[in-house]
Amino acid sequence: MRILLVTRGSQGDIYPFIALARGLEAAGHAVTFSVPQIFEDLIRRTGLTYVLQEKEDIGGVMVEAAESTQKTKRVLKWMRAAIDMQFRQLVPLMEDHDLLVAANTEFAAASVAEYCGKPVIRTAFGPFLPSRTIPPAVMPFPKPGRIIRPVFFWWLLNRGTNFMVRKTINRNRVALGLEPVRNFGHHTAGYCDNFLLYSPSLGNTDPEWSGKYKWAIGGYSFHDAMEYDTAAYDELMAFIRRDDRPTLFFTLGSCSDRNRDRFCGMLADICREQNYKLVVGSGWSKTGKHIEQDDSFYLLTKPIPHNLILPHCTAAIHHGGCGTTHSMARAGIPHMVAPIFVDQYYWGYRVEVLGIGPRQVRLGKVSYAELEKRVVDLMVNPAYKKNAAALGKKMAAENGPQALCRYIENKWPATGSGTDAGTGNTPEAVSGADPGGVQTKTTC
Repeated sequence: MRILLVTRGSQGDIYPFIALARGLEAAGHAVTFSVPQIFEDLIRRTGLTYVLQEKEDIGGVMVEAAESTQKTKRVLKWMRAAIDMQFRQLVPLMEDHDLLVAANTEFAAASVAEYCGKPVIRTAFGPFLPSRTIPPAVMPFPKPGRIIRPVFFWWLLNRGTNFMVRKTINRNRVALGLEPVRNFGHHTAGYCDNFLLYSPSLGNTDPEWSGKYKWAIGGYSFHDAMEYDTAAYDELMAFIRRDDRPTLFFTLGSCSDRNRDRFCGMLADICREQNYKLVVGSGWSKTGKHIEQDDSFYLLTKPIPHNLILPHCTAAIHHGGCGTTHSMARAGIPHMVAPIFVDQYYWGYRVEVLGIGPRQVRLGKVSYAELEKRVVDLMVNPAYKKNAAALGKKMAAENGPQALCRYIENKWPATGSGTDAGTGNTPEAVSGADPGGVQTKTTC
């Protein structure tokens, strides 16, 4: 099958799709990967077939979204421009492809597939399907309430999404001769095959989805083969192995927050007081760059795969991005989330519910005394260690790319490669999947 793979965003969005592309190619499919220009050098080195999206300042948008008073206006402008770009680029690309696999941030994907008469798989790194039991993962209210039910937040989210994107979507749909949609969220979830790219052991699902949507869940897509600076890794390992003190790892990944250095400074002081070592992944926002390094503090300024770092750490604190949370959980170490926006509150809540770390903290609100209490609890609590180790073993048996290959080849056997994608997932791991084929009419 000829598959067009599309995502945009930060490293946490791109790296999993690199693993997906490689998995699909290994199963015999022809894959074209649509990526933001900022990652051109990275994608070129992978050897994958790719096309570049129009220029966009995703790094600047993320920093401004976290720190600017004009963040809503800025993000809306960027989002609507991205939707127009998706229509312009994806429609002609689909002429040469059989299937569109797009992240749920590709708001035009369902409409493009509908116009072209091609099937579409909408991937998501969280439970992004309306539910009566699970609140929207993009809102900072991840715990189901007794009074205000999850359905209210889904209604609120649909209202907000319609305000943000429906006008732009419908303008493009009308230009293509398609009927306007009344509710963007309902149309997208109902039209697409929804493949959840997160661990069923770490996240949760709603059994009622099976009566409403085409969906499956297959596990996270880890990109363990990412390139890294071996000299930087050796230097990091020398710091960790210098003595037997416990090591805490802290990172905000690609995210930024105006309180990041205050929080990082408190962590450094706490670790010195408690006789821990602290490793800080500086990330895009250069967190911790002003803190003086010593035998208790190490600033990691170059990207190193988490699977090489975490087995040598006692515990971790991070922003709660889906990929980072999954890396911590698969490593089997306790961790605590300090969320900034979007689904990070959801993953912080799941860490707490599963008992693999303390309740999440806010970067700008937590006091020194409270943070010290949480850090010590994180580092020494035996229950966290036991639960984290058990969860890590479960996740080691999951394989998102293999599960997606299986889903594609079961759903569209006439156009699939016929290649066995492997045995990384049991049938239960893709519950909700509709094995029937679809008939399409190409109009592109």
